[in-house]
Parts: sequence; C-alpha cells; structure tokens
Amino acid sequence: MSSQKQELPTEQMIIGDCVESMNALPRESVDCIFADPPYNLQLGGDLHRPNNSKVDAVDNDWDQFESLKAYDEFTREWLTAARATLKPDGSIWVIGSYHNIFRLGYILQDLGFWVLNDIIWHKSNPMPNFRGRRFTNAHETMIWAGKSQKSKYYFNYDAMKSLNEDLQMRSDWYLPLCTGAERLKDDEGKKAHPTQKPESLLHRVLMSSTRKGDTVLDPFFGTGTTGAVAKKLGRSFIGLERDETYAEFARERIAAIDPLKDNLVENKPKREQPRVPFGNLLERGLLEAGAVLTDSKKRHKATVYADGSIMVQNSIDKTRGSIHKVGAAVQDAPSCNGWTFWHYKDGAKSLPIDHLRAQIRAEMHSA
Repeated sequence: MSSQKQELPTEQMIIGDCVESMNALPRESVDCIFADPPYNLQLGGDLHRPNNSKVDAVDNDWDQFESLKAYDEFTREWLTAARATLKPDGSIWVIGSYHNIFRLGYILQDLGFWVLNDIIWHKSNPMPNFRGRRFTNAHETMIWAGKSQKSKYYFNYDAMKSLNEDLQMRSDWYLPLCTGAERLKDDEGKKAHPTQKPESLLHRVLMSSTRKGDTVLDPFFGTGTTGAVAKKLGRSFIGLERDETYAEFARERIAAIDPLKDNLVENKPKREQPRVPFGNLLERGLLEAGAVLTDSKKRHKATVYADGSIMVQNSIDKTRGSIHKVGAAVQDAPSCNGWTFWHYKDGAKSLPIDHLRAQIRAEMHSA
C-alpha cells in the first residue's frame, strides 16, 4: 500500500463543506467519484396530491439557489475540486434530473472531463405527476466520464454482462426507487433523506467502474448509500457531508454492513487475466495437431497445426494463420475473437476453445 493511500481518510465521513474537504485531500488520490449533487429543483410553493394532501418533496435549504448562475458557479467549484482529487485514469459519475443534468454535462466538458456514457435510470415505480400538466418524470440521468480523453478508465464489461444474463449491458437501467426496508426513516416515520438512492443503482455503478480495493469518493454523501455498497463490495470510501443528521444515519447504516467474502465479490475481467497463446493448448496436450475445429453452426472447419496455426479445410486459397486471423477471413470480417468463434469436440458436445484456455488460467491461478 502506498504512503499516499495511507494518508487518505478512508472508511469515514468528513463533516463540512465538500469543496473545502476535497481541496484538503491528496491530489489525484481517488479512483472513482460518485456525485449526487443538489438538483436545484426550483419548486414554486408546496406540491399537493389530488386529495389535497401535501407531497413530501425536496424543499430543503441545500437544494435552494438564488439563480441558475449561482448554481453553475457552485457546480463549477465542486467539479474543479473533484477533478483535482481524481487519479489520471479515474472516472466520475454524476446523477441529475432534467433540472440540472444538462448544466452539469456542459460544465463537465468545459473542465476537461471526457464523457463515456449517459445512463438512463428508468424508475420502475416513479412518483406520478400530481398536477397532470406534464409527463411523469420516470427517469434520471447519470453521466459517466473519464478525467480526460487520454484516461485509461476501468470498465468491467464481463461483470455487467453477467448481471444482464450474458447480454451486453445497455445504457438504460430499469431499477426501482429506494423503498421498503431500505428506505431510512427517523423516529417519527419520516424519510431520513428525501433523495436516498437505491443500493441497486450504486451496486451497478461500482461493479462496472471500480476494482476491489479501489477508493470511491462521494462529495454529497447523504445517508451513505455509496459507503454501504462500497463496504459490501470490498471498496474503500470517503464520504463528504455537511449535515450531521444525515451523517449519523449513514454511520449507523454502514456499521451494520457485513462485507462480502473476497471470493464472492468478483472475478477479474477476461482482458485482465493472464495471456494464454493458442499454442499453449497443444503444448499442454489439451488439443493435438490434426484436431478439427468448427464454428458453432459447423459451417466452417479448420485443421490445427503443431505450430499453433490453423487452416480452413476445402479452402481454395488455403488460408492459414492464427485462430483470430482465420476466423475473420472465413467471415469476411475485419476482426474475430477466435477463442469464442472456434469450437472443439468434447464427446458429444461442441464447446468454444475458450473453455480450454480457462483450464490453463485456473491452473495458473492455483499456482
């Protein structure tokens, strides 16, 4: 562990102004930032349901700004401080609604952040539009950005695919609002925080863009959803919060979290696992020269050679080369992942040769 990492006040909250707190942290010291800033909702008076009961909406002082200019100045100030604390290859998530997300995006780009995705959080149980004069606001938007265009940001594609039943994760996430036992309430049964985010949202954010052991900074910590999920998933966290009442809820909540066992958290993405050349399969005796590989639909056949190359059978031009080159050639495609394209015979089954590579990687891991 580096000395810089030891200096970070991880696994705790800092009470006070988020800009001052971030400016006091070591420069370029955190791996990821999740920010849920004030939305500047600009509510004009109380909001009531058709039965005239009052809606428990966001009317707190921390969401009040005298003008859009004042909100922009606040946004630019905290984003500048956040950018200074973020590592060169780190990334930031910022969430908002139509009230503020476009202003946030504009300022993010102004400051040099590089937008990677905008994620639509499609709420499965949105609050209705009680006045019936606009569409129901059924989503919020998250902007995911690298610190710069050159940032080598982290993305766990494989984890997102696993969470989505082996389908590539899309940029529209269908998740519920924070309700039920997860919603923190005070002694009078009122919401502890009006905009508490669901843990399911932060689970996906942290699984996709951080590794186990990374440090996640939340400059608007509230009741600690980021900290709770970070602790559960084996990430470190720093929470900045100016409201002591919210912070106390967060402390109690996070203290009750039991971290998952290391082996339950995640596997390394395939691109980070040890490189295994196709020729290793022959050297280990998992395949033999002369073996025949096919694609999943058995439209193409290729013979394996002792040097690790393959050649398509019955090919006029006798294309011979790597599993990737030949796989691309038979499909007339610019590239191909030969590990998943080519299959071998295992009894009555036809399996991707990637299964054999996985065996070697498992042996390497055990060693």
